[in-house]
Amino acid sequence: MDAISLSELASKIDATVQGDGSVMVSGLATLASASARHVAFLANPKYQAQLEGTQAGAVILHPSIAESATIANLLVSDNPYLSYAKAAQVFDRAPQQALGVHPSAVVDPSAILGQNVSVGPQAVVAAGAKIGDGVTIGAQCYVGEEAEIGEGTRLWPQVSVYYRVSIGARCTLHSGVVLGADGFGWASDGGKWVKIPQLGSVRIGDDVEIGANTTVDRGALEDTIIESGCIIDNLCMIAHNVVIRSGTAIAGKTGIAGSAIIGRNCMIGGGTGINGHIEIADGVQVHGMTMVTKDLREPGVYASGIPVMDQSTWAKAGARFRQLPELFLRVRALEKKNNPD
Repeated sequence: MDAISLSELASKIDATVQGDGSVMVSGLATLASASARHVAFLANPKYQAQLEGTQAGAVILHPSIAESATIANLLVSDNPYLSYAKAAQVFDRAPQQALGVHPSAVVDPSAILGQNVSVGPQAVVAAGAKIGDGVTIGAQCYVGEEAEIGEGTRLWPQVSVYYRVSIGARCTLHSGVVLGADGFGWASDGGKWVKIPQLGSVRIGDDVEIGANTTVDRGALEDTIIESGCIIDNLCMIAHNVVIRSGTAIAGKTGIAGSAIIGRNCMIGGGTGINGHIEIADGVQVHGMTMVTKDLREPGVYASGIPVMDQSTWAKAGARFRQLPELFLRVRALEKKNNPD
C-alpha cells in the first residue's frame, strides 16, 4: 500500500480525523517505535503513558482519551482496536501469488479450475477437484480427489486437503493445515487394534481462518463441521465428528475430542482440552488451560487449572491436595458428631 491521507484512511476504518486530514501516512507502528509516516494506536490504557512521547503521524484512540491528548493528529474511534484491525488490512503487504498454474504443478485433467486461479510450484490438484474463482493454492499443497474449494480462498504453502473435503469461500488455511485425515477410530480385538475406516468428510463454511499446523479429522460416518466465520489458531487438534458453530474463536494448542459440539460465538482459550461427546452452549468463554469434561449448558465464563505460584508454595499445596480425602472424612465425622440429627 502506498501512502494514504488521514482523511481517506479514516473513511476506511470508521474513524474521525482530529487535526490535518491531508497528512500522508504509509504504515502502522507501535507508539514507541512510530515515525511521522506511521499511524499508531492506543487501545490498552496500560500504554497511555507512551502517548505524549510518540513520534507517530497520527494515533487511533478513543474519544475519552482524545479530549486530553496533545498529539497534533488523531483518528478518533469508538472501537480503537477494531479500527486498528481495519487499518492493518489497508496496509497489508502480504505477497500475491502469480495467476495461473506453475509449470511444476500437477493438475489432473478432470479437475475444474475457475477464473483467476493460482496454483503454485509443485502443488497437486487431484482428479475431480473443483476450485472456485480467485483461489490461491500455495507451493507444495495437495488438494485431493473431489475436494471443493470456494471462491477467494487461499491455501498457504504445504496445506493438505484430503479427498472429498469441502471448503467455503474466502477462507484462509495457513501452512501445515491438514483437513480430512482419518479420525482416531479403532476397535479392540483381543489385544490387537482393528482400524475403522472413516467414511465421513470435513465441511468448512465461508470466511474461516485456520492457523498453521492445525488438523481437522474427517468424520467416522457423518462429517466434521466448522461453520462460517470461525477462527482457529495454530496447533489445534479437532477430532472426528466435531461440530463448531459459526463465529467461534479457538486459540492455539486446543484439543477437541470426537463428537464434541461447540456453540456459536464461543471463545476458547489456548491449551484448552475439550472432552468428546459433550456440548458447549452458544456464547461460552473458556479460559486457557481449562479441562472441559462435561456439558456447559449456559453462556458464561468458565475456567479450571491453577494459576502460577512460587515453587515452594506449589509444593506445599501439592502436599495438602493429597490430604484432601482424609480431611474430608474427618470434617464429615465432626459435622455428624456436632449435628447428630
